Amino acid sequence: MKKIIYSLAIASAALAFQSCNSGTKDAKETADSLNKTKDTTSNVMATGGIAVEPSDAEFATKAAVGGMAEVELGKLALTKATNAQLKEFAKMMVSDHGKANEELMLIAKKKNITLPAAVDEDHQKKMNELDKKSGKDFDKAYAEAMVDGHKKTLKLMQDEAKDGKDADIKAFASKTTPVVQTHLDMINKIHDSMK
Repeated sequence: MKKIIYSLAIASAALAFQSCNSGTKDAKETADSLNKTKDTTSNVMATGGIAVEPSDAEFATKAAVGGMAEVELGKLALTKATNAQLKEFAKMMVSDHGKANEELMLIAKKKNITLPAAVDEDHQKKMNELDKKSGKDFDKAYAEAMVDGHKKTLKLMQDEAKDGKDADIKAFASKTTPVVQTHLDMINKIHDSMK
């Protein structure tokens, strides 16, 4: 009984400390910290533990942030893009990444992984920069952001599909990899046609 109370006290203190410092951390860092707290064996009773390796949980938080950013940037492009191909691409981003985000949330819930509730500071900064642009300047910057983002996401998915430990998360990455590759191929063509 004393062990349980002690574990609950440590978990409460960790969460209180976390919430006090939340102003300095972005959503992804907060989720990663919570997942590390769950991962420790000393407070499984308080947190329910986490059902995956830390590397799989970190992949999930990165994929979630990236997916949310693609949806939000896609919504922004739907209102600001002047290029018809970019608008179609943005529609696909909202749809495809929205579906992938929902699937990842279901897996995370099953595995007791905390996912970020919002995009991280880097993605927020990119959204703010894009929001200030208009016309062809926006189109060019959005296309470049999509090329860069999809290259990073493709590598993230490929690495997890190859090296992931959890079967469900690995399967998610394997299933998502060809979709991201298709997106990258499409945005490369659109980007090249804009030069």
